[in-house]
Amino acid sequence: MKYRTQVLTGFADFTAQDARALDDMTGDNPFVDLRWLRAMEASGSASPQTGWRGRPLLLRADDDTLAGAVPLYLKDHSYGEYVFDWAWARAAMSAGIEYYPKGLIASPFSPVPGPRLIARSEQAQQALARALTEHLEAEGLGSAHLLFGRPEDHAALEAQGWLTRLGVQFHWQNRGYADFEAFLDSLTQPRRKKIRAERRKVREAGVSCRVMVGESIRPEDWAFFYRCYCQTYLEHGNPPYLSEAFFEQVRQTMPKNLALVIAEAHAPIAAALIMLGESGRVAYGRYWGAVSHLPCLHFEVAYYTPIEWAIQSGVQRIEGGAQGEHKLWRGFEPVQTRSSHWVADPRFRAAVSQFLAREGQGVQQYLSELDDHSPFRDSAL
Repeated sequence: MKYRTQVLTGFADFTAQDARALDDMTGDNPFVDLRWLRAMEASGSASPQTGWRGRPLLLRADDDTLAGAVPLYLKDHSYGEYVFDWAWARAAMSAGIEYYPKGLIASPFSPVPGPRLIARSEQAQQALARALTEHLEAEGLGSAHLLFGRPEDHAALEAQGWLTRLGVQFHWQNRGYADFEAFLDSLTQPRRKKIRAERRKVREAGVSCRVMVGESIRPEDWAFFYRCYCQTYLEHGNPPYLSEAFFEQVRQTMPKNLALVIAEAHAPIAAALIMLGESGRVAYGRYWGAVSHLPCLHFEVAYYTPIEWAIQSGVQRIEGGAQGEHKLWRGFEPVQTRSSHWVADPRFRAAVSQFLAREGQGVQQYLSELDDHSPFRDSAL
């Protein structure tokens, strides 16, 4: 089959027909849902004004129907990506190689594995990988980076000469637990004792938590969550990436994909946003914040209450997002992630390839060490 490509100037340019076709191909992953990406753009959170120029690349079949799409951005910086390449940029510029603008295939500010070469068939996906690589070359970009894709995305790009980078995240798996106590019983005695002590501290401080899903989340809960979200960034000396308008648009267009944890002690004191995907089978822990800090409050709001709710609701997996080795001690398991990287300059590509080989060995060693420190009892695995 012959395909042709089309590059849009933003995610608002999708036709209604193409939007429906894309929705059929994304597999209920909220972070590549067109509603999510359009909200990023329309709210100014990931827009040309903030250095994110959306250039979705579409693959069309002979009959002009949509056969695939790539959430491609042109970027003048490396903020909001969670696969860090600042050192690469400095090295390239020191060698007289232009690093920006670069291509980025990702969901902005979302270190969540999911589809990136979105296609309706394996043949279309391979064609999409070729078309993407040819487009980058034609545009004269120095590099491009596909972050947190699926194994098949990275395999298709490896066939086009892209380099692979390894990473680590921590995901919680529901192993058919009857309740939170059954989950605790799967852990070693020191881990069980630690979690019970942390939850007890929160209860003794007079804090209770509630989880709301979808349209049951009230406007005042959203307003409080956004206050907490901003507070987290401000405490680290940075402005928040996402605007209040973004969350308001998502609240209106994607209610079934949203859950909110609110912690209260006479009044709300902390909140965490959970995104839902795969028809509610997967939860993605995203943003947390507090206006009053208490010992162990973060663990309760971001981990223990979501796990307890997940068991009750039949959620099969909670993906904890970027970083966080401390999650291991609370029942999250290490998972290897991947990113793919295209580098135009052959000398720079060779240097990056050597770096990734060394870094990849370190990641594999790190994963092995994490397995040696599993919080689970042997009989529970």
